[in-house]
Parts: sequence; structure tokens; C-alpha cells
Amino acid sequence: MQHPEEQAEETVRDAISAPDAEGKPRRTTRRFPLFTKDTARPEGGGRAAPGDAPAPARQWPILAVCGLVAVGLLLTALDAFRVGTLLIGVALVAGALLRWILPDVGMLAVRSRFTDIATYGVLGLAIVLLAMMVQPNPWLVIPFLKDTLHLTVSS
Repeated sequence: MQHPEEQAEETVRDAISAPDAEGKPRRTTRRFPLFTKDTARPEGGGRAAPGDAPAPARQWPILAVCGLVAVGLLLTALDAFRVGTLLIGVALVAGALLRWILPDVGMLAVRSRFTDIATYGVLGLAIVLLAMMVQPNPWLVIPFLKDTLHLTVSS
């Protein structure tokens, strides 16, 4: 058994994974393990800017999406409900596009690329559609929706 200081000086040149039960790093393989023992960073979860850039610049994709959502929430709070919620939906769709186009998006990468794109895209489109259909004077009218809901909603 090595002394802790000697273990700290030990360098590993190959790709490593989480330490095993004895605390030593294991080599990784391309095969999926039968049982998951650690978690991997999502694909595209690297920095969106070089490592010597300041922290906000390295995370510009998530900051852009969160900034648009914040502006949308502010507009919603200031009684511009339709425009505010529309901006929130557009921000999520923009997050899906950023996740699709850019190889590294920093903290915008939460799950796999496909799952992130599907989640951001579907939620963003749903919010945009709902914002466009909000009453009074909707910008988007879906004709069959009133016929579908006429038994549950009375005028």
C-alpha cells in the first residue's frame, strides 16, 4: 500500500475514469459497462470558449438563453404577456439550435445532444404556440381545437 503523498505523485497518461473501489484510476474503454459506476460529461459539455477566457465568456450559450428568458419574464411581469412568453419560447428554440450547431456549448449541454435538442425544441415550440393562441385576440387560431373542446368548455 502506497503512502497518500506517493499516490498523489502518480501520473496517469491514458484516458481515465472515476477511481475504483481502492482509489486507483481505471483505464476507460469504448465499451459500455454492464453496470454504471460513474457519470460521463454530456457530449458537447466542454467549454464554449478557450480555457483562458473569463468564466462568462466560456459559458456564453447558456448565458444567452438565460438572458433571453429573463427579458421574457420581465416583459411578462410588465404586462406584455404575449410578447414575454413568445420570447421565452424563442429562447428555448434558440438553445436547441445552439445545441445542434455548436460542438461545445458548456453548461447548455445537460444530457445527450439528441435529448437536449428534443427537449429544448419541443418545450420552446409549445410555449411559442401557446403564446400565439392566448386569448383575447389570438395571433394563431386552430379551427379544430374549438370543436375538440366544445364539450368541456362552455361560452
